[in-house]
Amino acid sequence: MHISEPTGRRPRNAGDPRSPACPFCATARPAHYSGTVEGRALVVKVTAGKDDPERCNQAFTVAATAVASGFRVSLWLAGEASWFALPGRAQEFSLPHAASLADMLDGVLAGGTVTLCTQCAARRDISPDDVIKGIRIAGSATFVSEIMADGTQALVY
Repeated sequence: MHISEPTGRRPRNAGDPRSPACPFCATARPAHYSGTVEGRALVVKVTAGKDDPERCNQAFTVAATAVASGFRVSLWLAGEASWFALPGRAQEFSLPHAASLADMLDGVLAGGTVTLCTQCAARRDISPDDVIKGIRIAGSATFVSEIMADGTQALVY
């Protein structure tokens, strides 16, 4: 199984940019790898939740795949995706033929950072004490700082 086929579990060698093998299949770097991941970062902002499950799932899949590939990853939860910062909410999400959102969130938390938008949290009465351990709450200044850093690619879903 390769990166294009997420399993929802943390693959072996995940997050080790020195690994000469695909983190899913342990074969020599296959064609789905290009270049080096060292020094590269990906910021993914997801604004969709249960209201647009495919777009939501795409964002989590890309973030989890990037972590498994060894990139530095920052996942931002905004809009309706804000609810996934609360314990149990990711487990409630289901999309046919998709990896578990809860597993992908766990993978990003283990190998990257997850941030809940300050204004989005306030609009939903979500406090720092409410969120899953390891998720921070931060605002646009932090987001802009992350996306403007050298070697960073930003995606918004």
